[in-house]
Amino acid sequence: MKPLRQASTRPVISYKPRVEPTPPVHARRVEGYRDVYQLQRQYVAFVLLGDAFQQSPIFTQPESAQRWANQIRQNHDVG
Repeated sequence: MKPLRQASTRPVISYKPRVEPTPPVHARRVEGYRDVYQLQRQYVAFVLLGDAFQQSPIFTQPESAQRWANQIRQNHDVG
């Protein structure tokens, strides 16, 4: 009979959005999207929550970044 496996003691790593005072100066706003900026050929969304911007993870498609921003707005009841 096989011995029982031990439970993993590794901590679970989850994404915690960065909080920025403003989007970076070198970020170019993507036309046609409300919250999406382009940084080095990748797309990032910035959503204003309170007095700071919350930065999304990096996406390869602008639609994905905008969906993330919409979800954050919905979760925090931000218009």
